[in-house]
Amino acid sequence: MDAAMLYALRDPAGIPSHPVIFLVLGVLTWALHIAAVQVMLGASALTLYGAFSRDAHWRRLAAAMITTAKVAVSVAIVLGVAPLLFVQVIYDPFWYTSNVLSARWVIGFIVILILAYLAMYAFYYRNPKLASQPTRSAWQMVASLVLMLVVGWIMHVLSYQMLLPEQWMGWYAPNGNINPGGQALHAYSITRFAFFILLSVAVVAAWLFAYRRYLMGRPGEDAGYIAWLLPLAHRLMLAGGVLAVASGALWLATLPEKMAWFATSAWVWASAIALLAAAFFPRLLGNKLDQGLWGYAPFALGAVALIVVAAAREALRFVTLLGSHGYDALDYKINLDWYSTSLFFITFAVLGGVVLGYLLTVAWKAGQTKGVYTPSPALTRLGNLSIGLLVIWIVQYFAIGFYVWAR
Repeated sequence: MDAAMLYALRDPAGIPSHPVIFLVLGVLTWALHIAAVQVMLGASALTLYGAFSRDAHWRRLAAAMITTAKVAVSVAIVLGVAPLLFVQVIYDPFWYTSNVLSARWVIGFIVILILAYLAMYAFYYRNPKLASQPTRSAWQMVASLVLMLVVGWIMHVLSYQMLLPEQWMGWYAPNGNINPGGQALHAYSITRFAFFILLSVAVVAAWLFAYRRYLMGRPGEDAGYIAWLLPLAHRLMLAGGVLAVASGALWLATLPEKMAWFATSAWVWASAIALLAAAFFPRLLGNKLDQGLWGYAPFALGAVALIVVAAAREALRFVTLLGSHGYDALDYKINLDWYSTSLFFITFAVLGGVVLGYLLTVAWKAGQTKGVYTPSPALTRLGNLSIGLLVIWIVQYFAIGFYVWAR
Protein backbone atom coordinates (compact mmCIF):
# COMPACT_ATOMS: atom_id res chain seq x y z
CA MET A 1 0.00 0.00 0.00
CA ASP A 2 1.17 3.52 -0.81
CA ALA A 3 2.78 5.37 2.11
CA ALA A 4 0.65 8.45 1.38
CA MET A 5 -2.51 6.39 1.96
CA LEU A 6 -1.16 5.09 5.26
CA TYR A 7 -0.35 8.62 6.41
CA ALA A 8 -3.83 9.76 5.36
CA LEU A 9 -5.33 7.19 7.72
CA ARG A 10 -3.65 8.79 10.73
CA ASP A 11 -5.62 10.76 13.30
CA PRO A 12 -5.41 14.39 12.07
CA ALA A 13 -5.48 15.59 15.70
CA GLY A 14 -2.05 14.08 16.28
CA ILE A 15 -0.82 12.61 19.54
CA PRO A 16 -0.39 14.30 22.95
CA SER A 17 3.31 13.54 23.43
CA HIS A 18 6.39 12.38 21.53
CA PRO A 19 6.01 8.97 19.78
CA VAL A 20 9.14 7.64 21.53
CA ILE A 21 7.25 7.77 24.83
CA PHE A 22 4.49 5.60 23.38
CA LEU A 23 7.00 3.18 21.86
CA VAL A 24 8.90 2.73 25.13
CA LEU A 25 5.77 2.42 27.25
CA GLY A 26 4.32 0.01 24.71
CA VAL A 27 7.36 -2.25 25.05
CA LEU A 28 7.41 -2.17 28.85
CA THR A 29 3.68 -2.72 29.34
CA TRP A 30 3.52 -5.46 26.71
CA ALA A 31 6.38 -7.28 28.45
CA LEU A 32 4.50 -7.13 31.76
CA HIS A 33 1.31 -8.27 30.03
CA ILE A 34 2.91 -11.23 28.28
CA ALA A 35 4.64 -12.24 31.52
CA ALA A 36 1.23 -12.48 33.22
CA VAL A 37 -0.16 -14.39 30.22
CA GLN A 38 2.70 -16.87 30.30
CA VAL A 39 2.42 -17.37 34.06
CA MET A 40 -1.28 -18.06 33.53
CA LEU A 41 -0.64 -20.57 30.72
CA GLY A 42 2.13 -22.34 32.64
CA ALA A 43 0.15 -22.44 35.87
CA SER A 44 -2.91 -23.77 34.02
CA ALA A 45 -0.85 -26.57 32.47
CA LEU A 46 0.66 -27.48 35.87
CA THR A 47 -2.85 -27.45 37.37
CA LEU A 48 -4.07 -29.92 34.79
CA TYR A 49 -1.09 -32.22 35.24
CA GLY A 50 -1.40 -32.16 38.99
CA ALA A 51 -5.17 -32.63 38.89
CA PHE A 52 -4.71 -36.00 37.17
CA SER A 53 -1.87 -37.10 39.45
CA ARG A 54 -2.14 -39.11 42.65
CA ASP A 55 1.14 -37.74 44.02
CA ALA A 56 0.51 -35.56 47.08
CA HIS A 57 3.08 -32.95 46.07
CA TRP A 58 1.68 -32.62 42.56
CA ARG A 59 -1.83 -32.22 43.90
CA ARG A 60 -0.72 -29.53 46.31
CA LEU A 61 1.05 -27.74 43.48
CA ALA A 62 -2.10 -27.99 41.34
CA ALA A 63 -4.11 -26.36 44.13
CA ALA A 64 -1.59 -23.50 44.32
CA MET A 65 -1.34 -23.08 40.54
CA ILE A 66 -5.08 -22.79 39.92
CA THR A 67 -5.10 -19.85 42.32
CA THR A 68 -2.09 -18.40 40.52
CA ALA A 69 -3.71 -18.86 37.11
CA LYS A 70 -6.94 -17.27 38.27
CA VAL A 71 -5.15 -14.16 39.51
CA ALA A 72 -2.81 -14.06 36.49
CA VAL A 73 -5.80 -13.79 34.15
CA SER A 74 -6.95 -10.64 35.94
CA VAL A 75 -3.44 -9.18 35.91
CA ALA A 76 -2.99 -10.00 32.21
CA ILE A 77 -6.28 -8.30 31.31
CA VAL A 78 -5.49 -5.14 33.28
CA LEU A 79 -1.92 -4.94 31.97
CA GLY A 80 -3.06 -5.76 28.43
CA VAL A 81 -5.06 -2.54 28.13
CA ALA A 82 -1.97 -0.29 28.17
CA PRO A 83 0.04 -1.78 25.25
CA LEU A 84 -3.20 -2.04 23.26
CA LEU A 85 -3.79 1.68 23.71
CA PHE A 86 -0.19 2.59 22.89
CA VAL A 87 -0.12 0.57 19.68
CA GLN A 88 -3.37 2.02 18.40
CA VAL A 89 -2.12 5.56 19.07
CA ILE A 90 0.96 5.51 16.82
CA TYR A 91 0.08 2.56 14.56
CA ASP A 92 -3.60 3.42 14.14
CA PRO A 93 -3.73 2.97 10.31
CA PHE A 94 -2.50 -0.60 10.71
CA TRP A 95 -4.21 -1.66 13.92
CA TYR A 96 -7.69 -0.40 13.07
CA THR A 97 -7.55 -1.80 9.54
CA SER A 98 -6.54 -5.21 10.85
CA ASN A 99 -9.41 -5.09 13.34
CA VAL A 100 -11.97 -4.11 10.70
CA LEU A 101 -10.82 -6.90 8.37
CA SER A 102 -11.48 -9.45 11.16
CA ALA A 103 -14.20 -7.55 13.02
CA ARG A 104 -16.25 -10.56 14.08
CA TRP A 105 -13.23 -12.14 15.72
CA VAL A 106 -12.43 -8.89 17.49
CA ILE A 107 -15.91 -8.90 19.02
CA GLY A 108 -15.71 -12.63 19.66
CA PHE A 109 -12.41 -12.12 21.49
CA ILE A 110 -14.24 -10.66 24.50
CA VAL A 111 -16.88 -13.40 24.52
CA ILE A 112 -14.28 -16.18 24.30
CA LEU A 113 -12.16 -14.59 27.03
CA ILE A 114 -15.18 -14.39 29.34
CA LEU A 115 -16.02 -18.05 28.68
CA ALA A 116 -12.39 -19.06 29.28
CA TYR A 117 -12.29 -17.28 32.62
CA LEU A 118 -15.69 -18.63 33.67
CA ALA A 119 -14.52 -22.18 32.90
CA MET A 120 -11.38 -21.63 34.97
CA TYR A 121 -13.31 -20.18 37.87
CA ALA A 122 -15.87 -23.00 37.67
CA PHE A 123 -13.05 -25.53 38.01
CA TYR A 124 -11.65 -23.54 40.93
CA TYR A 125 -15.09 -23.48 42.58
CA ARG A 126 -15.67 -27.19 42.01
CA ASN A 127 -12.32 -28.11 43.56
CA PRO A 128 -11.91 -26.13 46.81
CA LYS A 129 -9.69 -28.89 48.26
CA LEU A 130 -7.84 -30.04 45.18
CA ALA A 131 -4.78 -31.03 47.20
CA SER A 132 -6.66 -33.63 49.24
CA GLN A 133 -9.81 -34.59 47.32
CA PRO A 134 -10.43 -36.22 43.91
CA THR A 135 -10.54 -33.84 40.96
CA ARG A 136 -13.99 -32.86 39.73
CA SER A 137 -14.98 -31.44 36.33
CA ALA A 138 -11.46 -31.49 34.90
CA TRP A 139 -12.95 -30.74 31.47
CA GLN A 140 -13.61 -27.19 32.65
CA MET A 141 -9.90 -26.55 33.11
CA VAL A 142 -9.14 -28.15 29.75
CA ALA A 143 -11.76 -25.94 28.12
CA SER A 144 -10.35 -22.86 29.83
CA LEU A 145 -6.81 -23.52 28.62
CA VAL A 146 -7.97 -24.21 25.06
CA LEU A 147 -10.10 -21.07 24.97
CA MET A 148 -7.24 -18.98 26.37
CA LEU A 149 -5.07 -20.22 23.52
CA VAL A 150 -7.81 -19.27 21.05
CA VAL A 151 -7.88 -15.77 22.55
CA GLY A 152 -4.11 -15.55 22.17
CA TRP A 153 -4.37 -16.77 18.57
CA ILE A 154 -6.87 -14.02 17.71
CA MET A 155 -4.59 -11.34 19.14
CA HIS A 156 -1.63 -12.86 17.32
CA VAL A 157 -3.49 -12.73 13.99
CA LEU A 158 -4.59 -9.13 14.51
CA SER A 159 -1.00 -8.12 15.31
CA TYR A 160 0.36 -10.04 12.31
CA GLN A 161 -2.18 -8.74 9.80
CA MET A 162 -1.17 -5.16 10.55
CA LEU A 163 2.31 -5.94 9.21
CA LEU A 164 0.93 -6.89 5.77
CA PRO A 165 -0.81 -3.80 4.33
CA GLU A 166 0.05 -4.94 0.80
CA GLN A 167 -2.51 -7.74 1.23
CA TRP A 168 -5.34 -5.71 2.79
CA MET A 169 -7.16 -5.00 -0.46
CA GLY A 170 -7.01 -8.65 -1.47
CA TRP A 171 -8.62 -9.63 1.83
CA TYR A 172 -11.24 -6.89 1.68
CA ALA A 173 -12.16 -7.40 -1.96
CA PRO A 174 -11.03 -10.87 -3.10
CA ASN A 175 -11.21 -11.13 -6.90
CA GLY A 176 -12.74 -7.66 -6.97
CA ASN A 177 -15.76 -8.65 -4.85
CA ILE A 178 -16.07 -6.54 -1.70
CA ASN A 179 -16.56 -8.58 1.47
CA PRO A 180 -17.05 -6.26 4.47
CA GLY A 181 -18.22 -9.01 6.84
CA GLY A 182 -14.98 -9.29 8.82
CA GLN A 183 -15.55 -12.99 9.42
CA ALA A 184 -12.10 -14.27 8.47
CA LEU A 185 -8.67 -14.42 10.07
CA HIS A 186 -6.46 -13.74 7.09
CA ALA A 187 -2.79 -14.07 8.05
CA TYR A 188 -0.80 -15.79 10.76
CA SER A 189 2.57 -17.29 11.65
CA ILE A 190 2.32 -20.56 13.54
CA THR A 191 6.01 -20.45 14.42
CA ARG A 192 5.81 -16.92 15.82
CA PHE A 193 2.76 -17.84 17.91
CA ALA A 194 4.44 -21.05 19.11
CA PHE A 195 7.53 -19.13 20.25
CA PHE A 196 5.60 -16.81 22.53
CA ILE A 197 3.38 -19.59 23.89
CA LEU A 198 6.25 -21.99 24.57
CA LEU A 199 8.09 -19.26 26.46
CA SER A 200 5.53 -19.91 29.19
CA VAL A 201 7.44 -23.07 30.20
CA ALA A 202 10.52 -21.08 31.22
CA VAL A 203 8.44 -18.27 32.71
CA VAL A 204 6.44 -20.58 34.96
CA ALA A 205 9.70 -22.29 35.98
CA ALA A 206 11.02 -18.91 37.11
CA TRP A 207 7.72 -18.40 38.94
CA LEU A 208 8.20 -21.73 40.73
CA PHE A 209 11.61 -20.65 42.02
CA ALA A 210 9.97 -17.54 43.51
CA TYR A 211 7.02 -19.57 44.85
CA ARG A 212 9.41 -22.00 46.54
CA ARG A 213 11.42 -19.19 48.14
CA TYR A 214 8.21 -17.59 49.38
CA LEU A 215 7.14 -20.83 51.06
CA MET A 216 10.51 -21.08 52.80
CA GLY A 217 9.65 -17.92 54.73
CA ARG A 218 6.57 -19.51 56.28
CA PRO A 219 6.94 -21.01 59.74
CA GLY A 220 6.47 -24.79 59.89
CA GLU A 221 6.31 -25.28 56.12
CA ASP A 222 6.61 -28.80 54.65
CA ALA A 223 10.34 -29.24 53.95
CA GLY A 224 9.67 -32.26 51.72
CA TYR A 225 7.40 -30.24 49.42
CA ILE A 226 9.93 -27.38 49.24
CA ALA A 227 12.72 -29.82 48.36
CA TRP A 228 10.51 -31.44 45.69
CA LEU A 229 9.85 -28.09 43.99
CA LEU A 230 13.53 -27.34 43.32
CA PRO A 231 14.35 -30.09 40.77
CA LEU A 232 10.96 -29.57 39.13
CA ALA A 233 11.70 -25.87 38.59
CA HIS A 234 15.17 -26.71 37.24
CA ARG A 235 13.76 -29.28 34.78
CA LEU A 236 11.09 -26.90 33.55
CA MET A 237 13.64 -24.09 33.15
CA LEU A 238 15.92 -26.32 31.08
CA ALA A 239 13.03 -27.57 28.96
CA GLY A 240 11.73 -24.04 28.56
CA GLY A 241 15.14 -22.79 27.42
CA VAL A 242 15.40 -25.54 24.79
CA LEU A 243 11.84 -24.92 23.57
CA ALA A 244 12.40 -21.16 23.39
CA VAL A 245 15.58 -21.53 21.32
CA ALA A 246 14.14 -24.21 19.03
CA SER A 247 10.82 -22.45 18.39
CA GLY A 248 12.58 -19.09 18.02
CA ALA A 249 14.97 -20.52 15.43
CA LEU A 250 12.06 -22.04 13.53
CA TRP A 251 10.23 -18.69 13.57
CA LEU A 252 13.30 -16.87 12.23
CA ALA A 253 13.71 -19.50 9.51
CA THR A 254 10.14 -18.96 8.31
CA LEU A 255 10.08 -15.15 8.26
CA PRO A 256 8.60 -13.66 5.07
CA GLU A 257 11.01 -11.94 2.72
CA LYS A 258 10.35 -8.39 3.90
CA MET A 259 11.06 -9.42 7.52
CA ALA A 260 14.07 -11.62 6.77
CA TRP A 261 16.46 -8.87 7.95
CA PHE A 262 15.31 -9.55 11.49
CA ALA A 263 16.83 -13.07 11.59
CA THR A 264 20.40 -11.75 11.67
CA SER A 265 19.79 -8.49 13.49
CA ALA A 266 21.33 -7.42 16.79
CA TRP A 267 17.84 -7.60 18.28
CA VAL A 268 17.75 -11.36 17.83
CA TRP A 269 21.19 -11.82 19.35
CA ALA A 270 20.28 -9.65 22.33
CA SER A 271 17.07 -11.63 22.86
CA ALA A 272 18.87 -14.97 22.57
CA ILE A 273 21.53 -13.93 25.09
CA ALA A 274 18.90 -12.59 27.52
CA LEU A 275 16.80 -15.77 27.31
CA LEU A 276 19.79 -18.09 27.69
CA ALA A 277 21.07 -16.06 30.65
CA ALA A 278 17.65 -16.36 32.30
CA ALA A 279 17.59 -20.13 31.63
CA PHE A 280 21.03 -20.85 33.11
CA PHE A 281 20.90 -18.31 35.93
CA PRO A 282 19.23 -20.64 38.51
CA ARG A 283 21.98 -23.23 37.92
CA LEU A 284 24.64 -20.59 38.52
CA LEU A 285 22.98 -19.51 41.76
CA GLY A 286 23.03 -23.02 43.22
CA ASN A 287 22.47 -22.93 46.99
CA LYS A 288 21.97 -19.16 46.91
CA LEU A 289 18.41 -19.88 45.78
CA ASP A 290 17.70 -20.65 49.45
CA GLN A 291 19.22 -17.41 50.76
CA GLY A 292 17.75 -13.94 51.08
CA LEU A 293 16.11 -12.58 47.94
CA TRP A 294 18.14 -14.75 45.58
CA GLY A 295 15.25 -17.18 45.22
CA TYR A 296 13.26 -14.43 43.50
CA ALA A 297 16.13 -13.43 41.20
CA PRO A 298 15.32 -15.96 38.42
CA PHE A 299 11.88 -14.44 37.96
CA ALA A 300 13.33 -10.91 38.05
CA LEU A 301 15.91 -11.78 35.40
CA GLY A 302 13.19 -13.51 33.40
CA ALA A 303 11.19 -10.28 33.43
CA VAL A 304 14.24 -8.41 32.09
CA ALA A 305 14.63 -11.02 29.34
CA LEU A 306 10.99 -10.54 28.36
CA ILE A 307 11.54 -6.78 28.11
CA VAL A 308 14.42 -7.44 25.70
CA VAL A 309 12.19 -9.78 23.66
CA ALA A 310 9.43 -7.16 23.68
CA ALA A 311 11.90 -4.53 22.41
CA ALA A 312 12.96 -6.89 19.61
CA ARG A 313 9.32 -7.51 18.70
CA GLU A 314 8.73 -3.75 18.50
CA ALA A 315 11.86 -3.28 16.38
CA LEU A 316 10.56 -5.91 13.95
CA ARG A 317 7.30 -4.00 13.57
CA PHE A 318 8.85 -0.53 13.39
CA VAL A 319 11.61 -1.35 10.88
CA THR A 320 9.36 -3.53 8.70
CA LEU A 321 6.69 -0.85 8.34
CA LEU A 322 9.33 1.82 7.75
CA GLY A 323 11.51 -0.12 5.33
CA SER A 324 8.80 -1.86 3.32
CA HIS A 325 6.00 0.71 3.45
CA GLY A 326 7.65 4.03 4.25
CA TYR A 327 5.68 4.51 7.46
CA ASP A 328 7.67 6.26 10.19
CA ALA A 329 5.92 6.12 13.57
CA LEU A 330 8.34 8.76 14.91
CA ASP A 331 7.10 11.53 12.61
CA TYR A 332 3.54 11.46 13.90
CA LYS A 333 2.11 14.96 14.37
CA ILE A 334 2.52 16.06 18.00
CA ASN A 335 -0.16 18.15 19.68
CA LEU A 336 1.53 18.45 23.06
CA ASP A 337 -0.77 18.02 26.06
CA TRP A 338 1.16 18.43 29.29
CA TYR A 339 -1.83 17.68 31.49
CA SER A 340 -2.61 14.21 30.10
CA THR A 341 1.08 13.29 29.89
CA SER A 342 1.82 14.45 33.43
CA LEU A 343 -1.34 12.82 34.77
CA PHE A 344 -0.35 9.50 33.27
CA PHE A 345 3.11 9.43 34.83
CA ILE A 346 1.91 10.76 38.19
CA THR A 347 -0.87 8.18 38.25
CA PHE A 348 1.52 5.41 37.30
CA ALA A 349 4.38 6.36 39.64
CA VAL A 350 2.66 7.90 42.66
CA LEU A 351 -0.88 6.53 42.83
CA GLY A 352 -0.01 3.19 41.27
CA GLY A 353 3.16 2.82 43.33
CA VAL A 354 1.50 3.54 46.67
CA VAL A 355 -1.69 1.53 46.10
CA LEU A 356 0.06 -1.45 44.50
CA GLY A 357 2.76 -1.33 47.17
CA TYR A 358 0.13 -1.47 49.90
CA LEU A 359 -1.80 -4.35 48.30
CA LEU A 360 1.33 -6.41 47.63
CA THR A 361 2.66 -5.84 51.14
CA VAL A 362 -0.61 -6.93 52.73
CA ALA A 363 -0.79 -10.02 50.52
CA TRP A 364 2.84 -10.85 51.27
CA LYS A 365 2.57 -10.42 55.03
CA ALA A 366 -0.74 -12.27 55.24
CA GLY A 367 0.66 -15.21 53.30
CA GLN A 368 3.67 -15.42 55.61
CA THR A 369 1.55 -15.38 58.78
CA LYS A 370 -0.27 -18.27 60.40
CA GLY A 371 -3.76 -17.44 61.65
CA VAL A 372 -5.26 -13.95 61.45
CA TYR A 373 -2.91 -11.27 60.14
CA THR A 374 -2.98 -7.83 61.78
CA PRO A 375 -1.19 -5.09 59.80
CA SER A 376 1.29 -2.83 61.55
CA PRO A 377 0.46 0.86 62.22
CA ALA A 378 2.84 1.89 59.40
CA LEU A 379 1.07 -0.39 56.93
CA THR A 380 -2.30 0.91 58.07
CA ARG A 381 -1.12 4.47 57.40
CA LEU A 382 -0.01 3.38 53.94
CA GLY A 383 -3.50 1.99 53.32
CA ASN A 384 -5.11 5.25 54.43
CA LEU A 385 -2.73 7.14 52.14
CA SER A 386 -3.77 4.90 49.24
CA ILE A 387 -7.44 5.73 49.82
CA GLY A 388 -6.66 9.43 50.14
CA LEU A 389 -4.71 9.50 46.88
CA LEU A 390 -7.53 7.72 45.07
CA VAL A 391 -10.03 10.29 46.34
CA ILE A 392 -7.77 13.18 45.27
CA TRP A 393 -7.31 11.63 41.82
CA ILE A 394 -11.07 11.22 41.30
CA VAL A 395 -11.79 14.78 42.49
CA GLN A 396 -9.18 16.36 40.22
CA TYR A 397 -10.37 14.26 37.27
CA PHE A 398 -13.93 15.57 37.49
CA ALA A 399 -12.78 19.08 38.45
CA ILE A 400 -10.67 19.38 35.30
CA GLY A 401 -13.50 17.90 33.25
CA PHE A 402 -16.04 20.45 34.53
CA TYR A 403 -13.50 23.25 34.04
CA VAL A 404 -12.94 22.32 30.39
CA TRP A 405 -16.70 21.87 29.86
CA ALA A 406 -17.46 25.27 31.41
CA ARG A 407 -15.01 27.01 29.07
